[in-house]
Amino acid sequence: SMIRIVRTAEGVKIDPSGKLTGRGAYIHQKRDCWGKGIRGSLARALKTTISAEDHQLLKAFMEELPIEAEPATK
Repeated sequence: SMIRIVRTAEGVKIDPSGKLTGRGAYIHQKRDCWGKGIRGSLARALKTTISAEDHQLLKAFMEELPIEAEPATK
């Protein structure tokens, strides 16, 4: 499942409804995908700089996401 993040006049917002206006980007609902996004690709996709406050909001949301299980080895 994907979660939409949108750039608004007030900053970067998590958009679970997918209906907020503004430039949006989607991230898989997985902690590792969010980690990669927060480190830079999300800011590029939204064509903005993510403020420290928005970064903390995104990181707090990421901490609630499931950690992917390691694939079983044979």
